[in-house]
Amino acid sequence: MKFMTMGKKFAPKIFKNVYAQSKMNTVTRETGTSLDGGEAVKLDHHVRAVYSKEIEFQAQPIMRWAQFARVKTELGVQPGLTINMMTYNNLAKGGPLTEGVRMQTTTLSSTMKSITVGERGNAVSVSELALKSSFTDIMADAAVLLGRDMALVLDLELRDTFFSGITNTVFGRLNSEAEKIKSRSAITNKNPMSVATIKDAVEILATANCPKFQGNYYICLVHPHQSRMLRDDPAWIEASKYGSPENLFTGEIGRIDDTRFIETTLMPNGACAPTDNAYDADLAPGAVGAPADTPVYQAAIFGEDCYGYAVALPVELRDNGVTDFGREHGLAWYAIWGCGILNEDRGVIIETC
Repeated sequence: MKFMTMGKKFAPKIFKNVYAQSKMNTVTRETGTSLDGGEAVKLDHHVRAVYSKEIEFQAQPIMRWAQFARVKTELGVQPGLTINMMTYNNLAKGGPLTEGVRMQTTTLSSTMKSITVGERGNAVSVSELALKSSFTDIMADAAVLLGRDMALVLDLELRDTFFSGITNTVFGRLNSEAEKIKSRSAITNKNPMSVATIKDAVEILATANCPKFQGNYYICLVHPHQSRMLRDDPAWIEASKYGSPENLFTGEIGRIDDTRFIETTLMPNGACAPTDNAYDADLAPGAVGAPADTPVYQAAIFGEDCYGYAVALPVELRDNGVTDFGREHGLAWYAIWGCGILNEDRGVIIETC
């Protein structure tokens, strides 16, 4: 009993001394020496970096243009051929009839809109070693990146189709300015996107009897720089204040009267870096026909069936099988499609500072 009592009495002191000695022999990472001045071995190989399995992808605008395209799918069409989209012309106007006189018939007439289709795709490759040693599922990440790439490629092609096929153009002006400018070179920092500019474009569409989406709205795709001033106008209605905010288009930010606005950084302009997908050298300051010191931004406003997207082979995710004796794995997206203008008079290009 006496030994047990002494053990209990001196145990705290013994543990305290052991802890102190252990602390004195602790290895420092920076110097590789112990705190008591003695030599020690660095344990670099025992220190591991910890990686999260959560993956983040760089932000990019996706599928702003595609949601408004007229889509026609004709499976089996080979690359280089065309898909035709037929448009009926209006009938000759009818009117009063005379008793005893036979009704005269009119012929149906139509026009064909041809869209040339071609192959589209992109691919990545990953080594077997990378697959085995990676802390995350590389192929799953690659599939996500390929899907995002496909969306970007399609949106850019639809955007370029619109701006290369539409001729109607209006230029920005302040609401207080009654006079309109008539050329890109006359744009200054006093020609922003405004309600008056939108109404100028809507006037052209309405005059052409351009049908509206859902029978109620025109669509306007704008750059964030252009929408900034619109947001301060009393006529602006935020998308969150709609009666049915759950029925928004992708990227929708608000509306003015009968025009709904979609915001995207893919709109052509001369202010961004030349490596940016939105950069257009013709809109940069000093370009031929452009202002000397003001970069130009373009917006697009249009009604229903302005441009189309013809699909001969829907997008597929494909692998290239076993290559290099199984040491390399490839993954790609592949499709056959084409884009084209269906009704040129149903779109207007807006150019602002």
